[in-house]
Amino acid sequence: MKLKYAVVYEQTPNNYGAYVPDLPGCISTGASWREIQDNIREAVEFHIEGLHENGDPVPEPRMSISEAMEFHSGVLSEHGGPASQLETTVAMVEVEVTPSRAAGVR
Repeated sequence: MKLKYAVVYEQTPNNYGAYVPDLPGCISTGASWREIQDNIREAVEFHIEGLHENGDPVPEPRMSISEAMEFHSGVLSEHGGPASQLETTVAMVEVEVTPSRAAGVR
């Protein structure tokens, strides 16, 4: 089973960061655009694996790209973040979930 999650990517002056709004706590950083893409995919897989091992349900992907961007804008506004200093991109990441892990998808 394949799951597609919206990912928010930010380029800062020093590196890249990414997080998955549908998977709270699933974040990563990287030195380059390619590295952050690989790292966040690994982070999503690792996050889902951890949820499965703990017997927790795996949240279904819910946010579209536009919803993730809207969520991110709200987070920045709420925390007074420097939105003008960040380059933000939102894209989908697709991961393969084994049938035993997919059983936990709610």
